[in-house]
Amino acid sequence: MKIIIAGAGEVGFHLAKLLSYEAQEITLIDVNKESLTNADTHLDIKVIKGDSTSISILKDARVSESDLVIAVTSSETTNITVCVLAKQLGAKKTIARISNTEFINHKDEVGFTKFGIDELISPEALAASEIKLLLDQSAFNDSYEFENGALTMVGLNLSSRMTFVGKTVKEAAEIFPEIRFVPIAIQRFGTQYTIIPRGDTVFKQGDNVVFITAEGGAEELCRLTGKTYTEVKNVMILGGSKIGFKAARDLSNSSTRVKLIEKDKERAFDLADELPKVLVINGDGRNVDLLEEENLSEMDAFIAVTGNSETNIMSCLVAKSKGVRKTIALVENMDYFELSQSIGIDTLINKKLLAANNIFRYIRKGEVVAMTKLNNMHAELLEFKVKSKSIISNKLIKDINFPRSAIIGGIIRDDKGIIALGDFRITQGDRVVVCCLPQSIKQVEKLFL
Repeated sequence: MKIIIAGAGEVGFHLAKLLSYEAQEITLIDVNKESLTNADTHLDIKVIKGDSTSISILKDARVSESDLVIAVTSSETTNITVCVLAKQLGAKKTIARISNTEFINHKDEVGFTKFGIDELISPEALAASEIKLLLDQSAFNDSYEFENGALTMVGLNLSSRMTFVGKTVKEAAEIFPEIRFVPIAIQRFGTQYTIIPRGDTVFKQGDNVVFITAEGGAEELCRLTGKTYTEVKNVMILGGSKIGFKAARDLSNSSTRVKLIEKDKERAFDLADELPKVLVINGDGRNVDLLEEENLSEMDAFIAVTGNSETNIMSCLVAKSKGVRKTIALVENMDYFELSQSIGIDTLINKKLLAANNIFRYIRKGEVVAMTKLNNMHAELLEFKVKSKSIISNKLIKDINFPRSAIIGGIIRDDKGIIALGDFRITQGDRVVVCCLPQSIKQVEKLFL
């Protein structure tokens, strides 16, 4: 695919990096020479210095031949303008990064597609939604929903007391025949290798295992693994950024008691006005005495979303030492992801990765409805819609020539999630959730074309 990215900031550079690994033809446009030099030096892409809203610059980037234009500059207005111009100049699809989530909430009413914008994304809104989902599934260290929870992906680390540790997947299935969950990926403790589990794969202590669950499956999984699901009622948020604001607003609207700590006095007063249900405290969240004064130890969850990754990590470690069960830290450095388990933080989130996941489904072949990359694992989770001409259509799962490095996690039919086994027949209109390693993506895509 020929892809044009407007904006070489954090999100744009990260997207260009991921897409260049996939041998896509990438053109990156930015007015900042330094940002482009960094991209030009480290990535196998074409760079153009200039204003991405300039028609001549877009033509120089051969926008009329482009399959996808992604506008992710820091200016919402610029991104919308770029997409409108690109569509008029012949781009097949356009995606605009925005900060005003009202646009997303009313996109059908306004009709952005009529202007030439196919998709709107807000990395901050995605991060806030991820935080809320992680708190809803508080027993797990990773979570993602398909079709409003018809199927849910959850991740957890296996301890020695868990019932199926030491057993194979097949043995575990025989012990729990009515289960509504299935393992789809395993990372062995202390390794960087991702395993797609088969019947003879053994669950081991320390494994980070990702499961797909149907409705009620998460509760079953909690019961079998000895995890305790506790409703999150008291949350402390460090940082009044856009993510902190959106997370506090969403959580307070769902009857959660929220305390938000913001260092900047003026910003703290603004937040207090905008968030009447939230207790806003003006102070430095790095001050342990302040956290203790605000009853940190009584919190069910602590969320650190300041602009400094190190501050977020250290404050989460302080919260863990005070007995807080669930900690979530926002980090910008992707290398920190591999440290999350070893340093004791439950979940790290990265808005660049969340935005990339949201955009990646547009470059996958076949009708990809949703997609996410698994944290700390070299695997993707994709939701495909089955077409009448798809190779996979009207076949039993056991009769499909599925690659060994991929697995069907579940099926969504008539808005209901199903954990499907070998004798299940896939039909047109089904939505199939597949977990696959990078080497099998192209083979899996062909099954759904």
